[in-house]
Amino acid sequence: MEGDSSFSAMAPPIFNGENYQIWAVRMEAYLEALDLWEAIEEDYEISMLPGNPTIAQIKNHKDEKTKKAKTKACLFAAVSPTIFTRIMTLNSAKAIWDYLKEEYDGDDRIKGMQVLNLIRDFELQKMKESETITEYSKRLLNIANKVRLLGFEFKDSRIVEKVLVTVLERFEATITTLENTKDFSNITLVELLNSLQAQEQRRAMREQGFVEEPLPAKHEDN
Repeated sequence: MEGDSSFSAMAPPIFNGENYQIWAVRMEAYLEALDLWEAIEEDYEISMLPGNPTIAQIKNHKDEKTKKAKTKACLFAAVSPTIFTRIMTLNSAKAIWDYLKEEYDGDDRIKGMQVLNLIRDFELQKMKESETITEYSKRLLNIANKVRLLGFEFKDSRIVEKVLVTVLERFEATITTLENTKDFSNITLVELLNSLQAQEQRRAMREQGFVEEPLPAKHEDN
C-alpha cells in the first residue's frame, strides 16, 4: 500500500543514550506501524520447513525470517554509532531490545530516585511573571510526563491543584468564578487551562487595543 511504503520511508527515532523511556515509546509505535513489533514482543521461533513444503509454508517461513531481519535492521538504524558498536554482535531484535532496556532504563531503585527528584522539582515550580498560562502548564506537564514515562502514576488532578495555588494574582478573578460555578474536585485540566487562557487573551486584547488606539486628531485654529 502507498501509505505503508511512505511510512516505512520515514527515519526511525534515534537513541543516543539519553531519554531512553521517550525513545522506547516512540520506537515501539514505529515498529507497530510497520507490523514489526511482534518480532520483539513475542520473540517467536522460526519453524523449520518440513519435507516437501507447500507454497503457503514456504511463504510463511520467508515472511517470518524477513520480519525478524527487518526488525533487527530497524533497531540498528535507530541508534547512534556509539551504541551500535555495543549491540552489533547481538543475534536478534529481542536481544537488542532487552539489552537497551536493561542498560538504559534503570532498575526500580534508580527509577524511584528519579521520580522523587521529579516530584520535588514539580513541587518547587511557580508561575513566573513573564510566563503565559500555556508556557507554565507545559513546564508542569513536562515534569508529569517524565514521571509517567518511568511507570509511575501522576494524575491530572495534581496538576490542577498546582495551577490553582501557584498562578499569578491576576488570575484570581477567573479562579473565583470557577469556585462559584464548578466543583473543583471534578474540574479537568483542560477546562481550567481554557478558562485561564481565555482571561489571558482578553487581557492581552485590551492592552493591545489601548496601545494601538489612534490618537485624536488635532484641530488647527484658523
